[in-house]
Amino acid sequence: MSEPIHIKIRRKPGCQDVPLPQYMSAHAAGMDVRAVVDADVTVAPGEIALIPCGFSMAVPPGYEAQMRPRSGLALRHGVVMANAPGTIDADYRGEVCVVLGNIAREPVTIERGMRIAQMVIAPVTRATIDEVQTLDETARGDGGFGSTGVD
Repeated sequence: MSEPIHIKIRRKPGCQDVPLPQYMSAHAAGMDVRAVVDADVTVAPGEIALIPCGFSMAVPPGYEAQMRPRSGLALRHGVVMANAPGTIDADYRGEVCVVLGNIAREPVTIERGMRIAQMVIAPVTRATIDEVQTLDETARGDGGFGSTGVD
């Protein structure tokens, strides 16, 4: 295992009562991230809400922070991330927020300190674009959306 990546995090004022992102088990890939709302936020069925997390951070160049949904929140409450995974770039310094959607039949209340997402730090590979007139042929060709026989 390589050395850990160091992420600098700055709390917003008034957010010291909510834990910063943290790994919840020895082999967790993602750190749990919590809601830092001033008052409970009720998300009605079919609605989407932007939930603040109470911190900003400096991700090192060459990495990104991926915000991913928590499976337990989706299974038990029908709360999903509308833009999963959300990407936080190395040059972003604003407050981290999570876009949550309610796909359940009942309203869901997001409370201060509730674990709402998980954050995975991942390396970024940048690409260059080379415009060409033709591409190499493959057996699949331009077949997509179920063309490989996977339903």
